[in-house]
Amino acid sequence: MKKEMTAAVALATLLLALAGCTQGDTAASNDPAGQQYLLDAAPAGALEVLAARETVKDEDEIVVVGRIGGRMKPLNEDLAAFYLVDNSYRACSDIEGDECPTPWDYCCDSPGTKGQVLVTVVDENGQVVDKGARELLGLKELQTVVVRGSAERDDKGNLTILATGIFVKG
Repeated sequence: MKKEMTAAVALATLLLALAGCTQGDTAASNDPAGQQYLLDAAPAGALEVLAARETVKDEDEIVVVGRIGGRMKPLNEDLAAFYLVDNSYRACSDIEGDECPTPWDYCCDSPGTKGQVLVTVVDENGQVVDKGARELLGLKELQTVVVRGSAERDDKGNLTILATGIFVKG
């Protein structure tokens, strides 16, 4: 009996480990409402965050690629919104020997505001979806995502992407 119990525990542990490995960096939204925003393939023509900030005009249709991060809490808990950092910056976890507990804040290679954009996921009426990005889309810090949407510039030139589709690179 004890031998069977040990084998069952070992098998369960192996299955959990394998499930964790197969998930990789892909989004794993269990929320049916979030599935409509997740894309099966990356849209073509993605700009890096820095290039988008330099060239995109208000209301332009846009595709942007970057990593989720740039601050201690890059994923909003109440709204479908998150910060995207240009791929030229290194998260602390990309630096050998760095043991930063929050590598997604990019404190080791800070992009500042110039290397970031805010992404808000909007519904068919253009309103930000009122559910956290982690819960709605299964997103997590440091994932690389490709975002499709339209550009919105504020009076200071900051760029927000009003996202209608997100592809999570795995």
